[in-house]
Amino acid sequence: MDAQPMLLAFFQNIGFPEMLIIGVFALLIFGRRLPEVGRSLGKSFVEFKKGLRDTSDEIDDVRNEVKKSLPNKDDLEGNGSNSFNEPKQREAESVH
Repeated sequence: MDAQPMLLAFFQNIGFPEMLIIGVFALLIFGRRLPEVGRSLGKSFVEFKKGLRDTSDEIDDVRNEVKKSLPNKDDLEGNGSNSFNEPKQREAESVH
C-alpha cells in the first residue's frame, strides 16, 4: 500500500493534471453557479456530519441507560443478595 491513505479506489492515482481537467470541466458545466453548488455541497456535508453526531449521541445515551439498569458486579459478588434473588425471597417469605 502507499504511504497515503486510500480514500476510494478510483482516486488513488489522481494527480495535479487530473485535478486541473476536473476543475475545467466543472467550470464548463456549472459556470457562474459553481459557488452556489459548492455552498450547497458544503451545507449538505455539514448536515450529514450533524446527523452522524446526533446518531452517535443517541447510541451513547442508550448504552449508558443499559449500563445503569444492569446490576453492579460488586452487588452480585459481594453480599450475596441481588436484585435477581430479591423477588424470589419475597415470594418465599409471603408463602410461609
